[in-house]
Order: sequence, then C-alpha cells, then structure tokens
Amino acid sequence: MKIGIIGAGQLSRMLAIAGIPMGFEFVFFNTAKESCVDNLGKVYHSTFNDVKTIRQFADECDIITYENENIPYDFIKSLELLKPVYPNAEVLKSTQDRLLEKKLFKTLAIPTVPYQAIEDRNDLQLFVNQYDFPVIIKSRQQGYDGKGQYKIGSKSEIDKVANLTLSNSIVEKMISFDREVSIIAVRSVLGEIQYYDLAENTHVNGVLNRTVNRKDDPMFELAKSYIDKIVNHFNYIGCIALEFFQVKDELLANEIAPRVHNSGHWTIEGAFCSQFQNHLRAISGCALGNTNSSGFYSMTNMLGKLLPRHEILKSPNHYFHDYHKYPTPGRKVGHICEKI
Repeated sequence: MKIGIIGAGQLSRMLAIAGIPMGFEFVFFNTAKESCVDNLGKVYHSTFNDVKTIRQFADECDIITYENENIPYDFIKSLELLKPVYPNAEVLKSTQDRLLEKKLFKTLAIPTVPYQAIEDRNDLQLFVNQYDFPVIIKSRQQGYDGKGQYKIGSKSEIDKVANLTLSNSIVEKMISFDREVSIIAVRSVLGEIQYYDLAENTHVNGVLNRTVNRKDDPMFELAKSYIDKIVNHFNYIGCIALEFFQVKDELLANEIAPRVHNSGHWTIEGAFCSQFQNHLRAISGCALGNTNSSGFYSMTNMLGKLLPRHEILKSPNHYFHDYHKYPTPGRKVGHICEKI
C-alpha cells in the first residue's frame, strides 16, 4: 500500500520511518522549499493550486493523510474526490481556525478559558473591561509554536498592539493553571479506538519544551471523555491530540491537533506501539497496536541547533531523533527521549 502525506516536515519523516518496516511505501506533497523526507519516498514539490501535479500525486496514492492543519480546506476537499483522506476535511476546517475551534468546544460542552472574537481595539477593550488583564491575542489562522500571539498584561501595553492588525483574531483570558496536559487518541477505519497515557507538558515562549507521560494519571478519564466527544463528532480516523490547562480538578481545552503530535513523540521508545505506527495502522484498515507505555519517559525538543552527538547520547537511556532540518533560532531540529 502506498500512503500519500501532505507535507514533508519532521512528522512526515517520522511517519515514513515508522511505516517503511511495516511494508508501506510513501509519496509526499511538499509546498515548502525544504524537505525532511528525502530518500524516504517520492516528493512532489508544487503548490496547492497546481491541479495537474495534485492529480499525479493522488494517482500514486492508495490513501492520503497530512502532517499539519495549516492546509487549505478546499485542497483537502478536492483530494477527497480522488482518494480516501484521513482525517477528513471537516475536522481540518474546525481546527485551522481558532474561533471555529472554540465554538466546537462550546457545542460539545468541553470547557475552555473565556474568549471572544475581535476585529479592532474597541473589541479588545470591551473584553478587558469584562475579564481584566492579563489577556492573550491570537490570530485565528496559522498560529502555532507561539506565532501570531501577543500577551497583554496592562492597559499601557494595549498601545503596543495598537498598530497591529487585530482583525481576524481572538482574545483569551490568561489564567493561572496547575499544569498543561494533553491526551492522544487513535481511531481506525474499523471503529477501534485506543488512548495513550496523559502527557504533562512544559512550554517555553509558546513552544513545547518537554513532555513526560503520566501512567494512571487521575485526570486521564476526564481527558478521555472530552477527546471522545471530538472523535465521535467527526467520525475521526487516525491520531488526534487534545491539549488542556488543568485548574484544580478541571480541564480547560486549549487546542486540537488532528494528526500525530509533538507531545506524543515519547511513544516511539516509550509505548509498545508508537503514535506514528498506530496512525498508519488506523488509516490503512489494520488492527491498532498496543498503546500501553513500558514505563516513564521524557521527551525534550532541541531548538535552533543540535549539540554534538556525544553530548546528546551521554546516557544509555537517551534516544535521539534528528529531523534533518536546517538550523535556525527557535526551530525544532530534533528531540531526545529519555527513560526516567
């Protein structure tokens, strides 16, 4: 079976590395200049409106998936006319727009922090009048790893964003929380569903820094009940992650990731079947693998540049993954998993 992947970043790379020993072949559709998947399959370099190349790509695939949610909805809808695409376009539509995502949470009775759509400074001021400072402004589209986000802690700081385009944004109340956690579920075309351990996450400047899996976490069942609502709502196929802020015994949903997720990289070494293997099993009609963990693991992102190998692999419990990406400040270029 040949699997098409939209994107050629590190998630596509890890999917292919997981899938090649399983007998899958891969073909990639890449709109970026750089590729992390060279020598892992054929790569089509083109744009989302290149009809001829899109059809050539689809003709080579048996099924199609994608590695991020910043892909045009209409592009995925057009691919669905040619080949099965998992996850479907409707979940993409809701998760690539922060406002639609918040409305989805409300529809499904999944709690979130207070928020409001804004178009100008007056909208921002009205929200602050109701909820006070601090707040965070987020662009509705294309925001990830802290991009397109502005923290406002006082009235004087509003002037700092006065000249920025506030239209097509949302504002959220910044809250004090106990920790950030996420849960990953995987559902197959056969209807089978499995879950990985709850992950406890630490972010720095909006970018995930470190994840630790928490076996038998007391918040697991609540997180599971919320992600089930999303999976059932969309008839979801594949891996999906849901991020939360925990405040006492409450979980407030932050974001959905309709794909394999950074907070699940620990599963490569730490689970009997990784999120990458299980995503491929799910979309290809195979039985799901065992999602149980074999212990406690931490995953730390490497940002900007890689350390020398002897420093990275300084312990027999360290496992290193190089993304084959050009190093630039703040960019994810690899990760270390450690058995703890």
